[in-house]
Amino acid sequence: MSTAAEPAITAHEPVSATALPQELIDRIAQGSVERDLTRTLPFEQIAWLDEARFGAIRVPREYGGPGGTVEDLVKEVIRLAEADSNIAHLYRGHFGFVDALAFKSDEQKKYWYAKVLEGKTVGNASTEKGGNALGTLNTVLHRNDAGKWLLNGEKFYSTGTIFSDYTRASASIKGEDGRCFAVVPTDGSGVTVHDDWDGFGQKLTGTGTTEFNDVAVDEISVFDRVAGSHEAVHEAAFFQLYLLAAQVGIAKAAVRDASATLAKRTRTFNTSASGAAFKQDPLIQQIIGRMSSKTFVAESAVLEVARIHDQALEATGEGIYASEIAVEKAQITVPDLVLQVTQELFQTVGASATLRTKALDRHWRNAQTIATHNPIVFRARAIGDYEINGTLPEGLNAIGEAKK
Repeated sequence: MSTAAEPAITAHEPVSATALPQELIDRIAQGSVERDLTRTLPFEQIAWLDEARFGAIRVPREYGGPGGTVEDLVKEVIRLAEADSNIAHLYRGHFGFVDALAFKSDEQKKYWYAKVLEGKTVGNASTEKGGNALGTLNTVLHRNDAGKWLLNGEKFYSTGTIFSDYTRASASIKGEDGRCFAVVPTDGSGVTVHDDWDGFGQKLTGTGTTEFNDVAVDEISVFDRVAGSHEAVHEAAFFQLYLLAAQVGIAKAAVRDASATLAKRTRTFNTSASGAAFKQDPLIQQIIGRMSSKTFVAESAVLEVARIHDQALEATGEGIYASEIAVEKAQITVPDLVLQVTQELFQTVGASATLRTKALDRHWRNAQTIATHNPIVFRARAIGDYEINGTLPEGLNAIGEAKK
């Protein structure tokens, strides 16, 4: 569903780099405020990134990709989120799909890695708005009389789908236990994508409703999922790590904008201890110092979790849970640090910081919106149980109606 735009690099260049050109990051950052103020979906910017093969970072070298690590990806997500957190966030489903391919058949790897190397992207369509019992899905995949797979259902929070060539929908299989995933073209017959996301933050991620009405699914596009498998453990942790990386980018943007605003400000208050310009006032400098320090700690934690993820991918037995344990610990602390940074920004400037045209509030709104994706209190309890009783934590993999 992405639209054509001026390419960021020459088409068909070999996919070998794991880092985006700074020039491209800067171009994306330039329009971030205006897009937020006007709620302009970033189709053009997504086209630039797809042309630059951003989505191929994690494609292994043996399949023609750059072979980037999870840490490589997280560093790029942080850079991109500092430029525009919406754009970084909306690729989350795509990279979750690409990482899951490592656990699939060679036939599926060859087919889908090739698509990704062409610049194709895959959105997310996992969560249902309501009506499904916890652990079940109302979206169903079944075979028709001719033996062909058909997908029916409706998803909400389908982040990135409106910008993507495909979307990956979680579904139950009619007459069977468990669930699977079906990957279908977003412009395919029976697929309807709605731009109806109305959250106060991350307003441009395309996190709306997607409907599936007798959508044909190719055999190679049906993926099984085994609860408790290495794949399931890795993906649950990976999705949460991705959100933490986006939040770190937001914190870096808040420090950047606060510092840039202070560097230009000449007005001060008679109640200032020094009477100097804000940029020379030691109290204001102290606030920026705290913001910078908290951002550094948050980023360091997230990068360490990424390194643990890379190690856990090679682990066996209980070692595969290292990524989930690490990301849960980070989830308890990183969002709080980032929210503090985005709030302290307003202590550095005064009332002018609240002008709508500056959109400085977007940093707090975006950070708060991402932080709500997974209740932190549940993570704190799980880590406490692990530390006391050795109970391995369970990653977030199901949302639905509670038992009455």
